[in-house]
Amino acid sequence: MPVLQVGEHQISDYDTYWIRRAIENASNRANQPHFSFVDDVYDGIVYYLEHKCSLRLLAIEALYVRIRHTLKRIGCEAIANALEVECPPITISLERAALKAGNGYELVFYQILQTEMIELKKLGASEVFFSEIHESVMILKKADQWYDDCDQLESDILLWLKNAGTCPQRQGFRIRCNIEKINV
Repeated sequence: MPVLQVGEHQISDYDTYWIRRAIENASNRANQPHFSFVDDVYDGIVYYLEHKCSLRLLAIEALYVRIRHTLKRIGCEAIANALEVECPPITISLERAALKAGNGYELVFYQILQTEMIELKKLGASEVFFSEIHESVMILKKADQWYDDCDQLESDILLWLKNAGTCPQRQGFRIRCNIEKINV
């Protein structure tokens, strides 16, 4: 399958359930909640991605042009017109945000995260994974080793994500967040 381009993010390892969800959501918005060809359209798009798409990098918008075209070809113009871009989960590096913010600039770090989440939401993302938590804390704290203040900053980051409305869930070395409820 091609790598998907979502804004400045590239997603290479993704499941395709979000495509089916996007088609179902469009059928609901078009007041056709019992659209019986959801699986057929979904299977066709997945087949295209796995076997027919010659591109190595596919912009998410271009994929949705193809989905709309497919829906229109089978006579489902109302659903095609109601189709909104949804994306697979995106992983954001907290380390990259910390490096961009600079040592000790926690406020800038949070502003970078806020801006990135808003941009991703506008592009159709609803689920984000934040990686490299440990590394970002070490950068922001200018630390060579982990100490008590690092634990506090890690807790502060989780609290900030919670207060931003993302319902963060710690999953091993990553934080899973839902960005549907953040304000754009």
